[in-house]
Amino acid sequence: MCFSASASFGAGIVLGVIGVAAIKKVSHPSQILFASIPLIFCVQQITEGFLWLALASPGHVLLKDFTTYTFLSFAQIIWPLYVPLAILLFQEKEKRKLISKVLVGIGAIVSLYLAFCLMSFPVEAKIIGYHISYVQNYPAAISNYCGLLYVIATIAPALLCGIKRMWYLGMVILVSYIITKIFYTDYVVSVWCFFASVISIVVFAIISDVKKLSKHFPTVSRINFTG
Repeated sequence: MCFSASASFGAGIVLGVIGVAAIKKVSHPSQILFASIPLIFCVQQITEGFLWLALASPGHVLLKDFTTYTFLSFAQIIWPLYVPLAILLFQEKEKRKLISKVLVGIGAIVSLYLAFCLMSFPVEAKIIGYHISYVQNYPAAISNYCGLLYVIATIAPALLCGIKRMWYLGMVILVSYIITKIFYTDYVVSVWCFFASVISIVVFAIISDVKKLSKHFPTVSRINFTG
């Protein structure tokens, strides 16, 4: 999280509670990946909490390197592929499944490229004011295109999904990205991940809707409603 170690740990605990509650409401195995989003954000925020501690204590070099690369792995490698894949598993209509598969492919390309960059170029995390700045010396020209594809892979699946309330999720991620780019330009990775974690509430709401639907219509084993 972008403010302090205690804030990161606190956010992690809240996200963990939401994640467990979402998992308990799962009514079909195809929903588990999607319902686990808050738990992954939980681990990511706690990781950054330990990074805050490491950066505040110069002697903890190994902890600093480990938490830096772990956080960036979540932010840049896991999410671009995880989000479209989790939403793909929700899809019932073949036409929408095809669109989702294309977006999963885009996410996979982004994840592979950023994984290559993370392993090939130096990265550094440092505290500037009340934020953590991640300095990444990736090739600028390609990274600009990659950034656009990242946004498409993480936002478009929810906006194009057609599942009830799912577009809320896409809008929350989009608005959080816009706010971060405008007001926190030098801390996009850290701050956007914090704002994006708010989608955990939307994830819980969507899973709750599915649970209610399955109770009223027992024959419905997966999501197949839109709104």
